[in-house]
Parts: sequence; C-alpha cells; structure tokens
Amino acid sequence: MTRRMIVPALFGLIGAAILLSLGLWQLDRAGQKDVLIADMEARLVGAPGPLPPAPVPDADNYRPVQVQGSFAPEQTFVLSALKGQGPGFRVIGAFQTEDGRRILVDRGFLPEAQRPDLPAPEVAPHILTGNLQWPNDADSFTPEYDPTRDLFFGRDVPPLAAHLGAEPVMLVLRDSQPAHPLIRPMPVDGVSIPDNHMGYAIQWFLMALAWVGMTVFFLWRIRAQRD
Repeated sequence: MTRRMIVPALFGLIGAAILLSLGLWQLDRAGQKDVLIADMEARLVGAPGPLPPAPVPDADNYRPVQVQGSFAPEQTFVLSALKGQGPGFRVIGAFQTEDGRRILVDRGFLPEAQRPDLPAPEVAPHILTGNLQWPNDADSFTPEYDPTRDLFFGRDVPPLAAHLGAEPVMLVLRDSQPAHPLIRPMPVDGVSIPDNHMGYAIQWFLMALAWVGMTVFFLWRIRAQRD
C-alpha cells in the first residue's frame, strides 16, 4: 500500500469501527430494553396491593396498587392524542385516600371537543385499581403550564403534584373508576415503552457496510490512477 492510500484507508477503518460500535451499543440497549419490558409486564399483571408509605420511581414504577377514598374536586389536563380519536387530554385528578394521603390519578383520555362537558369529579367513596407510574413525557423543550387553559403539555409528576397539592405519586387507572362516558381509560402497558433499538442497530451496521464499500472503491480509484 502506497503512502497516498494509507490516510484514506485509516479514515475508512476508523469510520467503520465507529459505526460498528454504535450498532453494537444499540444491540446492548435492545437487550436492556427487553429486560425492562419483561419486568414491567410482570409487575402489571400482579395482584394489586396497598399504596406504599413512600413510593419511589426506581422501586415502585408500574407497581399494581388499590386505594380507597374519594376524588377531590380539583383536576387538571395534559395535552394528549389518541389514534382514531384525534387530539384531546389526559384527565388528572387529585384523590384523597382513607388514611389522609392525597395522590394524583390519571383517569384516562378525554376528546378535545368534550372538555367543556366534563364535570368536576364526584366526591364520593371509590375503590381505585391501577399502576403507579412516573411518566417521562416532558423534556427541556416541553412548554410550561398554561394557566389560562389549565393545561400541561406533559405528564411530569412533580409539577402536576404541586399544582393539585398532592404527593408526587401518580396512579394510572386500569379501567374507568368510577365509570364515565366521556373518559376512556389508558392503562399502562408494554406498548408505552418504545423499543426501536434493533432497527437502529441494523441502520448503523448498514451504514458501516456502505462506509467500507466506499472506502474500498476510493482506494481502488487511487490505485487505478497510479497504474
């Protein structure tokens, strides 16, 4: 190999190595995501237990829980959408348990056009069953709470809890409890965790293959010009 070919050959090898490492990293992430989804699904189907004294996301995310108490009149809305129904809101209510705790409850999806028809929650005894969740819907690009529309743009538990004067704990209902004709329950399931890592890995490997092919072609051109 001539000196003229060494630099592009090294460039090609380094680029291919970087792309391959990214593909391998995505494969590793795919394995981790499979474990996470399996753990999540195992928790989802478990028998509901009492609300832990001090729930934390790492240990109690997706934990099945049953609580008794009544809804407070306060509720708020999180911008959302549902396939086949278009834009709408997640209805987030404050729930007062029998032992005096106050938590968030995700009641489900409300179509946008029906928000004016939704009354305040009925203050009556209820038994609620669902799963604890600390959703990661909001990021640094998510708009701030809009007080004029009483609207959040992501289910970020701490701000929702502060707004409704509740613990930073959210119970996502498994079904409509109490049943309401306007609200469609959106229980937690494995589909809520995106798992695209295998597709990304294939893309990185194909890019590495294309990079190697381009490098070989470029070296062949250099050699052909020399000859």
